[in-house]
Amino acid sequence: MRRRDEDEFTEFAALTMPRLRRTAYLMCGDWHRAEDAAQDALVSVYRRWNRIERGDGLLGYAHRCVVNAVLTQARRPWRRERLDDITDESTAPLRDAVGAVDDRLLVVRALAALPPSQRACVVLRHYADLSLEQTAEVLGVGIGGVKSQTSRGLARLRELLDQTVRSTP
Repeated sequence: MRRRDEDEFTEFAALTMPRLRRTAYLMCGDWHRAEDAAQDALVSVYRRWNRIERGDGLLGYAHRCVVNAVLTQARRPWRRERLDDITDESTAPLRDAVGAVDDRLLVVRALAALPPSQRACVVLRHYADLSLEQTAEVLGVGIGGVKSQTSRGLARLRELLDQTVRSTP
């Protein structure tokens, strides 16, 4: 790789790593796994750096790589534990004064309960702020599939969050 390409990639990686890591976190609910997935995604981008068009497709390709990395991690046998499985009374977070942390954890747990395709659509559409077309391209599905998976995912999130709110004292 030429020095100029190395510099471009380094700049791209520095700018997009936080965003890719947050996207991965919302998909898997674990910061360590999110860090691994974001790094795996950047390795994939680096390998194809000379062949990727540098326009709008670059960020979309990076998102596709991070989604694939999270889904690949989830299929590994040692990664099949869920956030609910590892959280118990002794490790439950304390409520903070304004409730922001608690609310965020509730949303992350609700996202973790969604099937992977619904979770990916919701995260890419509403957190990563990708358009329908970009999300469809990243996931390799049609626009109709993105619409239906997003709709189902949001409906399920509402149910899960509503149940949580009702059960909270």
